[in-house]
Amino acid sequence: MSASNVSGKPRLGVNIDHVATVRNARGSSYPDPVRAARFAERAGADGITAHLREDRRHISDADIEKLVSELSKPLNLEMAATEEMQSIALRFKPHAVCIVPERREERTTESGLDATRHEEHLKAIIGPIAEQGSRVSLFINSDIRQVEAAGRVGASVVEFHTGSYCERFFENRLNDCENELNRIREAAAFAASLGLEVHAGHGLTFETVTPIAEIPQIAELNIGHFLIGEAIFLGLEQAIRIMKKLMAEARKI
Repeated sequence: MSASNVSGKPRLGVNIDHVATVRNARGSSYPDPVRAARFAERAGADGITAHLREDRRHISDADIEKLVSELSKPLNLEMAATEEMQSIALRFKPHAVCIVPERREERTTESGLDATRHEEHLKAIIGPIAEQGSRVSLFINSDIRQVEAAGRVGASVVEFHTGSYCERFFENRLNDCENELNRIREAAAFAASLGLEVHAGHGLTFETVTPIAEIPQIAELNIGHFLIGEAIFLGLEQAIRIMKKLMAEARKI
């Protein structure tokens, strides 16, 4: 399948970071994010995403080691563009690496990476990781300039930050919400025209996922915080199955 001709339903990557957040709140060994990943696989997740932050606030190096050795589905390692994280990616050789912006004081990733400002640095980080066989994506805003930069630095995938769209949806700012959706649609079409695979994620819920999943160029959605929160009420497997169903229905499959 070419990046510009995505067919079928989009894949679902389940982010397990916040299982580790709950574990680390008590400094205990549970709940185990690797166990959550196994539940996600059983529920039909197409991949597992984990963000190894520089401050190790949730996922740990030991978690990544276990995920690489024990998962049957692909692991998508989210990481900052640092030499330390590059060395970890080269050591563990995950299926995919998604490079994200990271600020110590932020609660979560607040915006996309500014690839246009850091092209040479990103090339140096991405090159060896791509050469070893890991698929490399950049987590960016739906901006044509950022898409162009992603192609120049050697990424094969772009993942669009959907947080602004989701925020405007829940603030009932419908015109702004539609404007955000249009930006994502236009950027997705442009990225696919360059031969880049298109992913999206951040803040997606049962209520907000359908318009994103409808975008024909989007091959994968990565969703975590909402699914882990919804698991308190429904169970993780059921929450994932509902999300997968909504994604499939969005493509009329």
